[in-house]
Amino acid sequence: MTGRRVAIVTGGGKGIGRSSALALVRKGYSVVIAGRDEGSLAETKALCQDPGEILVVVTDVTDQLSVQSLFNETKRAYSRLDLLFNNAGIGAASKALEDLSLEEWNKVVNTNLTGSFLCTQEAFKMMKSQKPRGGRIINNGSVSAYAPRPHSAPYTSTKHAITGLTKSTSLDGRDYDIACGQIDIGNAETALTAKMSAGIIQANGLVEKEPVFDVEHVSDALLYMAGLPLDVNVQFITVMATKMPFVGRG
Repeated sequence: MTGRRVAIVTGGGKGIGRSSALALVRKGYSVVIAGRDEGSLAETKALCQDPGEILVVVTDVTDQLSVQSLFNETKRAYSRLDLLFNNAGIGAASKALEDLSLEEWNKVVNTNLTGSFLCTQEAFKMMKSQKPRGGRIINNGSVSAYAPRPHSAPYTSTKHAITGLTKSTSLDGRDYDIACGQIDIGNAETALTAKMSAGIIQANGLVEKEPVFDVEHVSDALLYMAGLPLDVNVQFITVMATKMPFVGRG
């Protein structure tokens, strides 16, 4: 048991998840990091200045029993949950919509959407029953929730759906002091966006380089949202590279 606030970060082994987990520990949280790659999770823990405040739980967010185990481990270790960051997500290979296999589609949907739902469901159970009641859920969205890229049907569809999940979570959580918001991210510099600097297909068919920005700015947004009292909520916030072509995609 600890007097620190408690957070779960899915996809905590790299990129935005890693940066966010480390930032939360620096801010005074005990953080449970979840992901499928135990080695990457261990690397995140090793990078922490206070590694005793990070608990590693190997988790497959597409598997309900695995997700339930994650929340059971959190409850056993800390007795409560103040923040869930639904960050785990993947994309599919860039290809024509008609060439996508059902397996490729399902893999993205199961990770990005179903995984977020399963974690939200378990968070609700904890947050509704704990004392003091309530907590905050923050979903990793994308500018793709508003405007797609070419050849990105699975990823774009899930990010549109995450917006619906965010709104429904906000509404259903009101009576239980559960707040929910979404960070829509555009070109944070991670392994997922490495191709941006080399060049990526645009809506006009051209391949062009796109600017990226440091993931620490996403962590800053997360900390701001997480630091608000539960009677205040940032419903949606967009953090993006200033010169990315998103505005012209709409």
